[in-house]
Amino acid sequence: MTAPRHVCSLWGFSAMGIREKFFGNWGSAAARQFDVGGTSGAVELTKRRPAFSLTKQGAVTGNLRVNLSWRMRTSDFGERPAFGSSLRHPLRKFTPQVVQAQGPAMVNVDLDLACMYELADGSKGVVQPLGNILGSINSPPYVQLSGDDRFGSGSGETIYINMDHRDDFRRLLIFVYIYDGTPAFDRTHAMVTLYPGNGPRLEVALNERAPEARSCAVLMIENIKGEMIVRREMRYVYGFQSELDRLYGWGLQWGRGYKSKV
Repeated sequence: MTAPRHVCSLWGFSAMGIREKFFGNWGSAAARQFDVGGTSGAVELTKRRPAFSLTKQGAVTGNLRVNLSWRMRTSDFGERPAFGSSLRHPLRKFTPQVVQAQGPAMVNVDLDLACMYELADGSKGVVQPLGNILGSINSPPYVQLSGDDRFGSGSGETIYINMDHRDDFRRLLIFVYIYDGTPAFDRTHAMVTLYPGNGPRLEVALNERAPEARSCAVLMIENIKGEMIVRREMRYVYGFQSELDRLYGWGLQWGRGYKSKV
């Protein structure tokens, strides 16, 4: 299937305190753009600290890895007890925690990681599991998907972005959609993690309550006057790729598609 340069025909769906004192002046240094979680050195992009400069971090060469991982839970499984519950139930802390069994039997949702791209020459398209549109790392669009993880394995799905071609990028929208299963992102323990070539990894948890939402625009990576900026989006929609397209004005053409049975 072929398509014009500027319109991509694709198979898809149609349908304060101390911290503020020290980190208040956002933008004056790279360390003031984000929240660092714990001792792991990971950077969590939040509503209050939504942006990160890859250029200022010196992370604009080599491959930028974007990974989606998740594990399904039901009800309140896996959540920590509410504060004070140990006082009301003093014997609960002596009860062994239930350990989730591993394997596809415990998973009933299929999340897909994808990327809409717009290059400096105006060409646009998408890299996604649906339709097996996996892209290419060494030729346009310089974005490639590792494959389709249908069961929430440990490795998840990974998109590789060739930052040596950063001047060829205008904008990249990293998004996640629920191909099959329960439309409830807050029940999947999903995490999108960026691994730059230099500096800390960046994390965005897809744990906000958005009942019936089937897609989420997670991150935008933009080339702004030569500076590569990662910005947290976290915009949920109730449709699929075509609805995200309209939201961000990509202008692609979409049709209904299906995955083969496994």
